[in-house]
Amino acid sequence: MALSPPIKLADITAALGLPAPGGGDRVVTGIASLADAGPTELAMVTSDAYVKQFAKTAAMAVVANRKVKLPATTAALVFRVDDTDAAIAKVLMLFAPPPERPPAGMHSSAQIDPTATIHASCAIGANVVIGQRSTLGARVLVHPGVVIGDDVTIGDDCQLLPNVVLRQRVTIGNRVSIHAGTVIGTDGFGYRWDGKQHAKVPQIGTVVIEDDVEIGSCCCVDRAKFGATRIGRGTKIDNLVQVAHNVQIGPHSIIIAQTGIAGSARLGANVILGGQTAVRDHITIGEAANAAARSAIASNVPPKQVVSGMPALPHRQSLREQAALRRLPELLVQVRKLQEEIKRLKK
Repeated sequence: MALSPPIKLADITAALGLPAPGGGDRVVTGIASLADAGPTELAMVTSDAYVKQFAKTAAMAVVANRKVKLPATTAALVFRVDDTDAAIAKVLMLFAPPPERPPAGMHSSAQIDPTATIHASCAIGANVVIGQRSTLGARVLVHPGVVIGDDVTIGDDCQLLPNVVLRQRVTIGNRVSIHAGTVIGTDGFGYRWDGKQHAKVPQIGTVVIEDDVEIGSCCCVDRAKFGATRIGRGTKIDNLVQVAHNVQIGPHSIIIAQTGIAGSARLGANVILGGQTAVRDHITIGEAANAAARSAIASNVPPKQVVSGMPALPHRQSLREQAALRRLPELLVQVRKLQEEIKRLKK
């Protein structure tokens, strides 16, 4: 891949829709934190919490939120924006443009069943396996080592990174990205005790992943016992997440790393689960509810509620209980003193 040309200050202001600064031909070598940025780098200020660091930064220029009051104590140029994160995302694209797409076609080592339907614009990498009657839409990019089972349907503009596995009868929407090592459509974890052993319950359902979903590396999304495990449109799932059978995740939700969602749980739209959250089976999490990292959600969560703790409680209540626990040693000492005083008074 060809190296990108040098990025100049004028390129950055153009990406941000700002007037070109004086000295716009100066080259910016990268983006760093305020504390680490050097005289050829760009930094950012998202809130008042970073004002002290700004006063000491050596950065050439700083992208700052308009609401933050900055002292005129550095030589850094300041580019004011309404949304710092969105602005930095545009700048990052200058430094790391998307990798060049491989040309359409199939690698000679790919094993494609003759009953599969592959759009002519797809790019199929080395050692890919595609099963019977599966269909790939336009411009699908399949990286090396991917296995696609029988009767799988994949929409347009999807990307499957190396060693992704799509089991049989899975349906993938448009513009879906699935990162390396993820498995979609594993049998749900269903067993029953028959008096002698844990007998497997057949898992005959499927998985439906809607449009514009992105799933990180080494995730597992299990097929339903019957019906479908569903991930709603626009949802983003981090690495190392387990989604069990018959789970329903609403649109535009965020599921952060190492979260586990047990069978038949239902998440509304715009739900956010912090890292290492555990969700019990068959419960409902309402629309726009948030769970702090390492929450253990054992009961239904109303819409828009923020929960935390183990077991998860409304966040303020959880904080009060944690504060009370920290005082427990002191309270025990006081109780012992009171018990001794009662004994003395009785005598």
